[in-house]
Amino acid sequence: MTPHNASDDSRWSDLDRPPLNAAGLRRALVREGSLYREVDVVQRTGSTNSDLVARAATGQAPEGAVLVAEEQTEGKGRLDRRWTAPPRSGLFFSVLLRPAEVPVARWGWLPLLTGVAVASGLARAAGVDTALKWPNDLLVTVGEEERKAGGILAERAGEDGVVIGVGINVTLRADELPVPQAGSLALAGAVSTDREPLLQAVLRSLGDWYGRWRAAGGDPAVSGLQEAYAAGCATLGRSVRAELPGERSIVGEAVAIDGDGRLVIATEAGVQEPVGAGDVVHLRPA
Repeated sequence: MTPHNASDDSRWSDLDRPPLNAAGLRRALVREGSLYREVDVVQRTGSTNSDLVARAATGQAPEGAVLVAEEQTEGKGRLDRRWTAPPRSGLFFSVLLRPAEVPVARWGWLPLLTGVAVASGLARAAGVDTALKWPNDLLVTVGEEERKAGGILAERAGEDGVVIGVGINVTLRADELPVPQAGSLALAGAVSTDREPLLQAVLRSLGDWYGRWRAAGGDPAVSGLQEAYAAGCATLGRSVRAELPGERSIVGEAVAIDGDGRLVIATEAGVQEPVGAGDVVHLRPA
């Protein structure tokens, strides 16, 4: 028997990380009444978001197209950051949405909606409490410590589409963490790290929330999204520092998520300032 080579790139080089079954995912997700029209799994790509945005631009991808990669070599985070992880150690996927009935001004809720959907899907399928750090991080508790186990990135795809990208660390081990602040579902004590049912649960949850939000014309209050996001948001009630464009920052208490999905920060000067974009640092535990 050939000895195992750590650099072996074959699909079976790590039996703790079996490959996804694309046919099984299609059977489970592509059905009458479902959001999902096609599910593709690739072994390796630069970025599933970039690939799906490009396909949408040529008209080759319908709404509900899902692209999953076993490995991303140039996975994108916010602010041009890179997201890397070992092959088959997580869920790295993108979904094309075309919310025609929803005013474009409300499309900014899509990353927050995805956060709610991912957190509820993982709670059911992995038995892990996943908190949301505004605007797009997924947090788990490892030991007593809050760690980032995933992220969400939304990109416009032409005039009528949005591609939502999700990355979740599933079986990442302590010695594989890219930074000490990172975590994974396994390190957080997940009852299951089988990626197929996890992905199905997350995508079904996303389909449910997206349908609810769309039926409400994107209204975050009527759809229940604003309330659900606030309930799961670990940023609220914390002292935070928001690093804003133009090298400006705000320090204060995160007190609310407003109707536009912005984080409202109460400053020491007594001003409530809504933040629509920026990096938020949690300064103290909730």
